[in-house]
Amino acid sequence: MTDASAPPALLPADDPARQLTVARPETDPSLPHVAIMGDTYTILVTGRETAGRYTLIDMLVPPGGGPAPHRHDFEEMFSVLEGEIELTFRGQTLTARAGETVNIPANAPHAFTNRTDRTARMLCVCAPAGQEEFFLAVGTLVATRTTPAPTMSEAEREAFKRKAAELAPKYRTELLPPA
Repeated sequence: MTDASAPPALLPADDPARQLTVARPETDPSLPHVAIMGDTYTILVTGRETAGRYTLIDMLVPPGGGPAPHRHDFEEMFSVLEGEIELTFRGQTLTARAGETVNIPANAPHAFTNRTDRTARMLCVCAPAGQEEFFLAVGTLVATRTTPAPTMSEAEREAFKRKAAELAPKYRTELLPPA
């Protein structure tokens, strides 16, 4: 029960040290574009810009792309802008299409794959922030939002998987065995 006579809670004062963030992925050369195992992720808004509250990532997922099963201790939300992805959540599979949004609760095992013949584009919000730092640590920078990820040899793929597995715990992520 609340006390009706108590004064309303006050919001903290504005922090003038924090600036407005405007992300222009097609024209801003300062935005990092990161290739991750065939996908290209553009980090639009970082945790530094949101005081750690969230990060926003533009994801291009080509046919066959998407991460292996994993889980992490932060919320992850996908809004599908173009195409569709097949999402596996706690062992159940569903399709998320353009115009749809899905939220993955913290700690839930999940993966997604583009099973179509067309590139999918999604916006991904992770809260709190930090996932962008993992992508930067394990990925390869590419020139633009639409630059395809470089083709990797089998040895390069295995090296990437080892590096990701080694760094994942630092970024509150657990890589899971394939389903």
